[in-house]
Amino acid sequence: MLVPLYEAVYERLEVGTGTRLLGLGCGSGLALLMAAARGAAVCGVDPDEERLELARERLLARPGPRPGAHPGAPERAARLVRLGDGGLGDALKGTGAEAAGSGTGTGSGTGFTVVTAFEPLSAIGSGGGPSGPGDALSGRLAAAAALAEPGSPVVLAGWGPPERCATSTVLRVGARLADPMFPQLPLGGAPSPARWQPCGRDDLEHLAQRAGLRPDGSGRVACPFGYADMDSAVRGLLSTGLFDAAERATDPTQVRKEIAEALHPYRRADGTVWMENVLRYLIARV
Repeated sequence: MLVPLYEAVYERLEVGTGTRLLGLGCGSGLALLMAAARGAAVCGVDPDEERLELARERLLARPGPRPGAHPGAPERAARLVRLGDGGLGDALKGTGAEAAGSGTGTGSGTGFTVVTAFEPLSAIGSGGGPSGPGDALSGRLAAAAALAEPGSPVVLAGWGPPERCATSTVLRVGARLADPMFPQLPLGGAPSPARWQPCGRDDLEHLAQRAGLRPDGSGRVACPFGYADMDSAVRGLLSTGLFDAAERATDPTQVRKEIAEALHPYRRADGTVWMENVLRYLIARV
């Protein structure tokens, strides 16, 4: 579903054979796989070992650089590292990630040249509050910036305006079930761990500034979510992890039922489910 976002960012930043890319919150590795196919050396970190294992399988099975895109592009190294409680620096230390581009950020030519943080797509609400998930995220961004070459781009992403993101109405179901006080919390306030909220107009900029980064451009990308049928849509949305807290607070059957009800307006005559979304990304500089 997010391929248009990744492609737009990589095209704009000209990601290719000279790129050393660090993906924060890389999940199951689709964005890394696309960067590797363009010839980039990639390193990904994520706290979920099961998703990292899927990312490893994908990267090992990749056929090589995209045909015709980068003639003669060499096979590039890929590193995947679990992000533990010790922070990004500790996670990368002694893992061999240096071979994929980590460095000291001192202009030595060994640092990362692009950092992506697509993870805020599933955690926005983190940019404006004085505390909460945004603190941890800004800390990781600052740590990543220390591993990047000066002037390198750091990419943040978030949902666009709720009125242009049909999926937001469904994601609010998970927030409501997990946190009965969700409707009373002010937009931009410090979110609970289970809470989802749309990205405010300047949330990405605030997050970048808190991490010591300099905003340097942004863009919007259409990323429709399409599913073959209602069951596929429910399973796909559950796979995001945004409904885990709701399942713990209620029960899986109830969560599935309410997701299906929220999806009903987006079910088309042929049974497919289609939700139009606009996502926003910000490019900041180290």
